[in-house]
Order: sequence, then C-alpha cells, then structure tokens
Amino acid sequence: MTISRGARRPTIADVAEAASVSRTTVSHALNGIGKVDPRTRERIKKIAADLGYRPNLRAQRLRRGEARAIALASSMPFAVAGGPSRLGFYMEVAAAAAERALVHEYALVLIPPVQSGSALYTVDIDGAIVVEPAADDAAVAQLRERGLPYVTLGRPTAPDDDAPYVDLHGGRVVELLLDHLRAQGARRPALVVGAGTRHSSVDARAAYERAAAAHGWTPVVACAPEDGGEQAGYDRCAALLTEHPGVDALCVLVDAFAVGAVRALRDAGRRVPDDVMVVTRYDGLRARTCEPPLTAVDLRLDRAAADAVELLLGRLGAQPGAGAGESATGAGAGAGAVGDSGGGPVGDSRSGSVGGTVGRSGDDGERAGRGVPAPEPRLVVRASSLRR
Repeated sequence: MTISRGARRPTIADVAEAASVSRTTVSHALNGIGKVDPRTRERIKKIAADLGYRPNLRAQRLRRGEARAIALASSMPFAVAGGPSRLGFYMEVAAAAAERALVHEYALVLIPPVQSGSALYTVDIDGAIVVEPAADDAAVAQLRERGLPYVTLGRPTAPDDDAPYVDLHGGRVVELLLDHLRAQGARRPALVVGAGTRHSSVDARAAYERAAAAHGWTPVVACAPEDGGEQAGYDRCAALLTEHPGVDALCVLVDAFAVGAVRALRDAGRRVPDDVMVVTRYDGLRARTCEPPLTAVDLRLDRAAADAVELLLGRLGAQPGAGAGESATGAGAGAGAVGDSGGGPVGDSRSGSVGGTVGRSGDDGERAGRGVPAPEPRLVVRASSLRR
C-alpha cells in the first residue's frame, strides 16, 4: 500500500493493512511491547518508515500517563542568572540540558525565575531540575506540593532536602580563585557573594574563611541582593572600598556583581589589576566582554547539566539514551559518586572525585564509588588578575 505525497497522514490502520497484521500488533511492534516475533517487528517498522508513519505522541502520552517533558527551574532572578541578550549561566545550562533530554525523547520546559505565584503549577511535566536552590526555594516548594520528583544542579542547602544533586563544588571553585590571587600577590582579598542561602554563596564563605585562617588574612565578606544585578555589585563594592581601602583583590562570585565591581573601582580611581585584582566564578559572556576581561572558572556546565538530566530521568525510570554512557549518571540509577555535604571541606579535590559529581545531601561526604566524575572546574586566567 502506498500513500501519495501531499495526502493525509498515514495511520496505524494503514500500517496494519500494509503489513497484514492487526492494529494491536503494529502498536506493540512500534512501541517495543508485547510478544511480537522479532522478524515481524522489524518488518512492521520498515513498512511504517516506508509509509512515512509517525506515531501520535499526544495519544501515546495520554495512554502512558506521561508528559515526556521535564522542567528546568530556578528562583535565581535573570539579573544574575541571565546576561547580555539573556545569555548567561541559566541559558547555558538550559541548552545542554535540552540537548541531553532530547536523546531520551523528552522535551525540556524552561521556566522563568520562580519567585512566587504558580510558575510550576500550570505546566505538564514529569519532573524537574532545580538550579542552585536556596534553603527556602520557591521552585522546590511548588514541586513538592505537586508531588513531582526533582533533582538539583548545585548542592541543596535546606536541612530537610534530600534530593539527588549534581555538585558544582562551590568551595573548590573559590579555592581555585583564591589560590590564583595569592599567587599574583594578593594579601588582603575580599569576598563578595549574593545575599541568600544558595550553595554557591554558603560554600564560598566557608572556603574563604578557611583560606583567611590559613594565610592570616583579615576576613572581609560583603553580600549584595541578587535581584539588583550589576548595580547592586557596583553599590556594594563602592561601599566596601570605602570601608576597607586596603583591599587588594575582589573575589566576586556573581559575574553581574563583578562587572559592577570593575566599574566601581574605575570610578574610585583604582586600576584593575594593578591596584585591585578582580575574579569571578562563572566564565560566561559577562566575564569575557568586561574591560578588562575577568579571570573566571569554567564550571563545565554542559557536562553538569547533562548529568542532571540523566539523574532526573533515572528517577523517572527512563532508559539510557544514545550517548548517555558518557554522562556521570549514564546508568540512569540516580546513584553516583556522592558529593560533599557537610562532612568536610566542600569541593575538596583531595577525595579524588571533583567537579560535577553526583551526590545526595546528608551523606556526610561519603562517596558511593559509582558513576564517572565530571572534569574538575578549570581556572581561566585573564587580564583582571594578572600582575606577574
């Protein structure tokens, strides 16, 4: 049987007629279920392909009770999660996550910043990845209320949150930045973080305080509101320079804040890096286009985002897709090398598993030994911190 080009779409009945089998047999053969002879299954698949048959995905999802869609959500405002032309940390994660989800024939739904309201109540999804949740995260609260499974990209900091996560190693990132500043001659570095309880801020403070104690620095820590973006970074760093004029380096974790900090230094008559060096956490468009360009860290977000998708789909019972074996959670079981969660210095590379490893909070730093760790975060040195 043939169907002319431009005619109606072929149906499952057309495939059944062409293959001289029942509709049920066609359905079982194409969906990989039921007891169908392997040769018959392959013959039906070839006939379906020759006819140009495409299954009705909506009907399939209704029968299975699945949306075949996952969400990427965060409570981080676009002022810090986005960037110029809305390109930044969040969108880099989204691009990599969407690509990996498609391998498994899942769609990725991108949710705008979840502050309050009903952002996650109105979308038809099977689960979600929450990016760097705060201790009282609105996205997590909505997912829990709906009873949907979720994983997090970045260690959850709420004491009662035992969600699986991909560890972005906030502490290790700050160690890399501070070690570099010290090697360049910094003796009075200050830390600027977002106000709040995301792991990137909590872990950064802990790592900074350890370094200050080890090297005899007087700790100087400043916080700025996330929703203030670049202007908040400018205002807080301008005040910091007045309060602590001897500061010779700024470790500014949020890249939007870092761009504001450079502007504040310029307005104060301070040269970067000669008078004050500036480094930031995320090697994104803001860091690369700042003047001078900012030393930053390659967080390997493409790999970490793909790992988070695998971890979530493992919870949903999805089978590994093509290429999934390259992911840290390619087994789809949701169990990988366990991330640091309070039993030792966060992101401590001496354990041998660093950068994007999969973990479950509350395991006190024990490592399960399964899964392949993602590459360690890599320092990208630029003019903002080069003195030697």
